Amino acid sequence: MLDDLFQYVQVDGQQVVRLRSKHLDVDVAPEVGGKIVGIRHVSSGYDFLWRNPRLRLEPQPPGSEYDPYFFGGIDELIPNDVPETVDGAACPDHGELWTSRLECHRDGESLLLTGVLPVCGLQYRRRITLRADSPHLDLHYRITNTTDSERHFLWKLHAALAVAEGDVIDCPARRAQVVDLAYSRFSSAEPFSWPTVEGRRADVVPADEGTVDFFYLFDLPAGRIAWKRPSRNLKFEYAFDTAVFPYAWLFASYGGFDGHYTVILEPCTTMPIRVGDAIGKGTCSRLLPRQSLETHVSIYAGPDV
Repeated sequence: MLDDLFQYVQVDGQQVVRLRSKHLDVDVAPEVGGKIVGIRHVSSGYDFLWRNPRLRLEPQPPGSEYDPYFFGGIDELIPNDVPETVDGAACPDHGELWTSRLECHRDGESLLLTGVLPVCGLQYRRRITLRADSPHLDLHYRITNTTDSERHFLWKLHAALAVAEGDVIDCPARRAQVVDLAYSRFSSAEPFSWPTVEGRRADVVPADEGTVDFFYLFDLPAGRIAWKRPSRNLKFEYAFDTAVFPYAWLFASYGGFDGHYTVILEPCTTMPIRVGDAIGKGTCSRLLPRQSLETHVSIYAGPDV
């Protein structure tokens, strides 16, 4: 034990850092890409994050295929999603971060995670702080291009949430579009006014019925996407800067993806899914040599007030 704010705990044999406040317990796995493996609201005892019951928490070799090792919790995808070559670098499935071991140390009342992604040459830095007065988790980021060449990239937050029928996805996006019809309950890839598509509300979680959703959400007047459970008055919400994350993707498996029942909230820098296509459309993040991007993201996990 370190003190009342930080503890070392074991999850499946992996050393995990637990950040603690009177509102939240947050578990972070530096050896597994800095994945957040638990966010528990103290007074209700509710853990917001979904976990794959068939997998143990353990590092995977760089270049691994993502889906067979989809553990759950909160990952981050950078510098890409699907495997592709970007700026001459062969970027692996779901990027490099999720298979990286990050350096980790306490910095005051914050936890600091750092590492360099060897294929793309981006340096990743995340400072995690729990607020003392509310169930908020503050994430301060700096991404730096350490190379002598321009770097294009996709950066996506990836929170897999435990869900139940009747839960609601709350996002102020004005427009949405199916990413891939092979991963959809719906029959058209044309943009539509969120959240109603083909006469149905896409923002309400259905039963575990063997279906999948995958949407781009865009035209955001505010940087926000949330999951709500009205029956328990609970909310998990990302708040972010739309100058950095102008899109909010939404992937949901209602039993249709490997039997999983979860919704994944995904603030994202880029659209569409392939970085190469986004470069052509001018909708891709980029950093010049030695240039850095800094931003702040907050997570609220508590009562829906």
